[in-house]
Amino acid sequence: MEILACPKCQDNHIVKSGVIKGRQRYLCKKCTYFFTVNKIGKKIDNYYVIKALQLHLEGLSFREIERILGVSHVTVSNWIKEFNIKKPTQADYHPAYKIFNHLELVEYLKNKDQLSGAGMIITELGDKFMLIKWERFKD
Repeated sequence: MEILACPKCQDNHIVKSGVIKGRQRYLCKKCTYFFTVNKIGKKIDNYYVIKALQLHLEGLSFREIERILGVSHVTVSNWIKEFNIKKPTQADYHPAYKIFNHLELVEYLKNKDQLSGAGMIITELGDKFMLIKWERFKD
C-alpha cells in the first residue's frame, strides 16, 4: 500500500522510518509526525444508518434497532448524537412492529380488521418488510 500524504498535515514529503509490529512506519519531514499505514476500517452502508435513524424516530429503542438491523446499539446511539436527531415526545402512542416476508405481508394486509388503528408504515429491510403500527396506550 502506497502512502501518499501525512495524515496530520497532508504533506507528501514522507520517508520510511522502520517497522513496528510488522507494519511499515513513516515519518513526515514537514511536521515530524510518525505514522503507520492508513487503517481502512469497517464502513457501514448508509442504508443501515438511514434505517436506524428512521426506526429511532418511529419510537423503537436502540436495542430493538440492534436486533432488527444487526448494528450495535452503541453505534446507533452514536449516529443519533452525530446527526443530532431529536424524536418528538408522544405519550399517547407506542409502536408495535412485525417483520414479514412478502407473502406474509400480503396475507396480513388482506385482513381489514388489522388495518384499523392509529396508523402504520411499511418499510423495507433487505429482503423482508417491517410493519410499524402505532397503538394507543391503554388507560
